[in-house]
Amino acid sequence: MTSLTPVTRAADADRFPGPVRRLAGALHRRPRVRLAALLTAPLLWLVLAYLGSLAALFLSAFWTTDSFTSEVVRVWSGQNFQELVSSPVYRTVALRTVGVALAVTVLCAVIAFPLAFYTARVASPRRRPLLVVAILTPLWASYLVKVYAWRLILSEGGPLDWALRPLGLSGPGYGLTATVLVLTYLWLPYMILPIHTALEQLPDNLLHASADLGARAGRTFLSVVLPLVWPAVAAGSVFTFSLSLGDYITVQIVGGKTQLIGNLVYSNVTLNLPLAAALGTVPVAVIVLYLLAVRRTGALRSL
Repeated sequence: MTSLTPVTRAADADRFPGPVRRLAGALHRRPRVRLAALLTAPLLWLVLAYLGSLAALFLSAFWTTDSFTSEVVRVWSGQNFQELVSSPVYRTVALRTVGVALAVTVLCAVIAFPLAFYTARVASPRRRPLLVVAILTPLWASYLVKVYAWRLILSEGGPLDWALRPLGLSGPGYGLTATVLVLTYLWLPYMILPIHTALEQLPDNLLHASADLGARAGRTFLSVVLPLVWPAVAAGSVFTFSLSLGDYITVQIVGGKTQLIGNLVYSNVTLNLPLAAALGTVPVAVIVLYLLAVRRTGALRSL
């Protein structure tokens, strides 16, 4: 271990005055204090900006609105949540929103798996970075640009109609199918990347051993590949499910008359803020339950 020369010590003493050196020495001797000082600012941001806003959302859901002036009345009541549970409209919208999020997640997994398998196991090592960049490229474009491009594609007489017309078919137009299709396109890279990483780390000897034991490709996939990659699939589903659950812009643009929870929250923000807050707690509660279910797969360690 080398020791500092007198010249170096003198230079450090000039560069760092006495109080600064004493503070650095105190922090060096107390690692817990150093860690607390390092994490205080981000934890305060998390508590105040994120958890604080969620707490404010939850508390405002128990207020009411004056039916004449539409002003918020800070009187505690569970009327908004009772309306969510008792109204068949809100129940239908909630179930439709969860169904759309699940459909987008399943479609993303089905499409992402063969793409990720090709990029991670089939493509040459020199091509893999280029393919990953190609997968990430849609994320660099504006969200609205992509959605409006799909609105043009799905429009009546648009490119999709033109391509399907020789087959005697037509595009889905605007509606629930268009919403699922566009959301699948938007969030697909978030599913491909974790599966690609998991497949890239899959040991080759396991695949060779399965083939040597006489297992066919389907058996190898179900018994070897899928169990090892499943946490990555669940990790990707956290992104696709949560992003689809809270989306409302895509539904506004290509959803036609379809309504999801996000649209109801948006339409009630100015008219009935407590009801909008109560509606906003539904996706939060669904996401918490989903994360608790996914946690059992070990997917949260793959994020």
